[in-house]
Amino acid sequence: MVAERRTAATSGFRMKTFHFATIVTACMVSAPAWANQDLAQKKNCMACHAVNQKVIGPSYKEVATKYAGQPEAVAKLVPKVLKGGSGVWGAVPMPANPQVNEAEAKQLVQWILTLK
Repeated sequence: MVAERRTAATSGFRMKTFHFATIVTACMVSAPAWANQDLAQKKNCMACHAVNQKVIGPSYKEVATKYAGQPEAVAKLVPKVLKGGSGVWGAVPMPANPQVNEAEAKQLVQWILTLK
Protein backbone atom coordinates (compact mmCIF):
# COMPACT_ATOMS: atom_id res chain seq x y z
CA MET A 1 0.00 0.00 0.00
CA VAL A 2 2.87 2.39 0.75
CA ALA A 3 4.44 1.48 -2.59
CA GLU A 4 1.19 2.37 -4.37
CA ARG A 5 1.13 5.80 -2.73
CA ARG A 6 4.72 6.52 -3.70
CA THR A 7 4.02 5.51 -7.29
CA ALA A 8 0.96 7.75 -7.49
CA ALA A 9 2.84 10.66 -5.92
CA THR A 10 5.79 10.16 -8.24
CA SER A 11 3.48 9.98 -11.25
CA GLY A 12 1.78 13.25 -10.28
CA PHE A 13 5.13 14.93 -9.77
CA ARG A 14 6.33 13.77 -13.19
CA MET A 15 3.16 15.08 -14.83
CA LYS A 16 3.55 18.50 -13.17
CA THR A 17 7.21 18.60 -14.17
CA PHE A 18 6.26 17.74 -17.76
CA HIS A 19 3.64 20.52 -17.88
CA PHE A 20 6.07 23.03 -16.39
CA ALA A 21 8.79 22.04 -18.89
CA THR A 22 6.31 22.37 -21.77
CA ILE A 23 5.26 25.86 -20.69
CA VAL A 24 8.87 27.00 -20.20
CA THR A 25 9.84 25.64 -23.63
CA ALA A 26 6.91 27.38 -25.31
CA CYS A 27 7.87 30.67 -23.69
CA MET A 28 11.50 30.28 -24.72
CA VAL A 29 10.56 29.56 -28.32
CA SER A 30 8.20 32.51 -28.63
CA ALA A 31 10.21 34.97 -26.52
CA PRO A 32 12.74 35.83 -29.26
CA ALA A 33 9.94 37.07 -31.52
CA TRP A 34 8.59 39.35 -28.80
CA ALA A 35 12.03 40.45 -27.70
CA ASN A 36 13.14 41.39 -31.19
CA GLN A 37 10.03 43.39 -31.99
CA ASP A 38 10.51 45.14 -28.66
CA LEU A 39 14.13 45.80 -29.59
CA ALA A 40 13.04 47.23 -32.95
CA GLN A 41 10.69 49.59 -31.15
CA LYS A 42 13.30 50.59 -28.56
CA LYS A 43 15.88 51.31 -31.27
CA ASN A 44 13.38 53.42 -33.24
CA CYS A 45 13.32 51.06 -36.24
CA MET A 46 9.53 51.05 -36.24
CA ALA A 47 9.47 54.76 -37.10
CA CYS A 48 10.33 53.83 -40.70
CA HIS A 49 9.34 50.14 -40.87
CA ALA A 50 6.40 47.96 -39.88
CA VAL A 51 6.07 44.20 -39.87
CA ASN A 52 3.24 43.97 -42.44
CA GLN A 53 3.20 47.22 -44.42
CA LYS A 54 5.49 49.75 -46.04
CA VAL A 55 5.96 52.91 -43.99
CA ILE A 56 8.96 54.95 -45.19
CA GLY A 57 11.00 51.81 -45.75
CA PRO A 58 9.80 48.37 -46.78
CA SER A 59 7.87 46.12 -44.42
CA TYR A 60 9.93 43.59 -42.55
CA LYS A 61 8.00 40.82 -44.32
CA GLU A 62 9.05 42.26 -47.70
CA VAL A 63 12.67 42.23 -46.54
CA ALA A 64 12.32 38.63 -45.36
CA THR A 65 10.82 37.60 -48.71
CA LYS A 66 13.52 39.37 -50.73
CA TYR A 67 16.37 37.73 -48.81
CA ALA A 68 14.74 34.32 -48.23
CA GLY A 69 17.09 31.43 -48.87
CA GLN A 70 20.18 33.62 -49.13
CA PRO A 71 22.78 32.24 -46.72
CA GLU A 72 24.72 35.53 -46.74
CA ALA A 73 21.64 37.65 -45.91
CA VAL A 74 22.56 38.31 -42.26
CA ALA A 75 26.13 39.32 -43.15
CA LYS A 76 24.79 41.53 -45.94
CA LEU A 77 22.06 43.25 -43.91
CA VAL A 78 23.80 43.90 -40.58
CA PRO A 79 26.09 46.59 -42.07
CA LYS A 80 23.07 48.22 -43.75
CA VAL A 81 21.30 48.45 -40.40
CA LEU A 82 24.39 49.98 -38.81
CA LYS A 83 25.63 52.27 -41.61
CA GLY A 84 22.48 52.81 -43.67
CA GLY A 85 22.14 52.29 -47.38
CA SER A 86 20.32 53.34 -50.52
CA GLY A 87 19.10 52.15 -53.88
CA VAL A 88 17.84 48.69 -52.92
CA TRP A 89 14.27 49.75 -52.07
CA GLY A 90 13.98 52.96 -54.07
CA ALA A 91 15.18 56.53 -53.83
CA VAL A 92 14.70 57.05 -50.08
CA PRO A 93 17.94 56.16 -48.28
CA MET A 94 18.04 54.33 -44.97
CA PRO A 95 20.03 56.42 -42.47
CA ALA A 96 22.76 55.01 -40.24
CA ASN A 97 21.63 53.78 -36.83
CA PRO A 98 24.31 54.72 -34.30
CA GLN A 99 21.96 53.73 -31.45
CA VAL A 100 22.19 50.09 -32.58
CA ASN A 101 25.31 48.04 -31.84
CA GLU A 102 26.45 45.13 -34.01
CA ALA A 103 25.00 42.41 -31.76
CA GLU A 104 21.62 44.18 -31.73
CA ALA A 105 21.72 44.64 -35.51
CA LYS A 106 22.39 40.93 -35.96
CA GLN A 107 19.55 40.05 -33.60
CA LEU A 108 17.17 42.37 -35.46
CA VAL A 109 18.17 41.04 -38.88
CA GLN A 110 17.80 37.43 -37.76
CA TRP A 111 14.32 38.22 -36.43
CA ILE A 112 13.29 40.04 -39.61
CA LEU A 113 14.40 37.12 -41.76
CA THR A 114 12.11 34.76 -39.80
CA LEU A 115 9.02 36.78 -40.75
CA LYS A 116 7.00 35.30 -43.58
